[in-house]
Amino acid sequence: MQPTRDNWNTPDPYEQFMGRWSTRMAPVFLNWLNLPAGLHWLDLGCGTGALSEAIAKQCRPASQTGVDPSPEFLEKAKQKLSGKGSFAVGSASDIPTQDQAFDVVVSGLALNFFPDLDAALAEMQRVLKPGGTLAAYVWDYADRMDFLRIFWDTALETDPASKALDEGARFKICNRIELEKAFSGSGLAGVETALLDIETVFANFDNYWTPFLGGQGPAPGYLASLNPPKREAFKLAIQKKLPVEADGSIRLLARAIGVKGVCG
Repeated sequence: MQPTRDNWNTPDPYEQFMGRWSTRMAPVFLNWLNLPAGLHWLDLGCGTGALSEAIAKQCRPASQTGVDPSPEFLEKAKQKLSGKGSFAVGSASDIPTQDQAFDVVVSGLALNFFPDLDAALAEMQRVLKPGGTLAAYVWDYADRMDFLRIFWDTALETDPASKALDEGARFKICNRIELEKAFSGSGLAGVETALLDIETVFANFDNYWTPFLGGQGPAPGYLASLNPPKREAFKLAIQKKLPVEADGSIRLLARAIGVKGVCG
């Protein structure tokens, strides 16, 4: 089995596999936050800019900054924002900005990839103004991220070793109780969580399956590790599990867990 591939750094395969759903989830998260216009925003782990683009479109920010360790992803984000906002290479434990620079610090679908979450939460609060909002959301991998859950449940039926790559088993922080515990334990006040749902609609089975062939991320990496006969058998097994509509489309739920708190 190939090692876990959590380093997303090639924009196009990411966009096809996960980015299109990230783009759908970002406005749902911002609607839940319901913050006023005219604030200074930081998007940490901004990736290709799904959340940054949504902030620009619906939050009327006074300013916005995106930080990510991948220069390739930042280039994609800059293209989406068309000159709105600034972007910088940086990490969750080393945000390249001064103290108390932002009214809002957000992170979309990235907390589970931060090597040291406690350090990241402290660093995020360092750059946040007193009374500012720190908020994030992560996919609900263990339960209702359906298109991935079906993939890993199918893999586990024939290959127990696949559990080592399953995001639902690996990312313990992607859980409502654990997120609330982490945010409250970091010193944030008024911590709240919410379940955020979108529908993922695939035109047909090929539209579901093809993004798994991109090679980036744990599921595509696992698929690439199978020899052709096993890959074909796996494909047929998943095809049998998927709920197919009369028009051939496949409609599944994708859930994220949102969490927010206030900096003291």
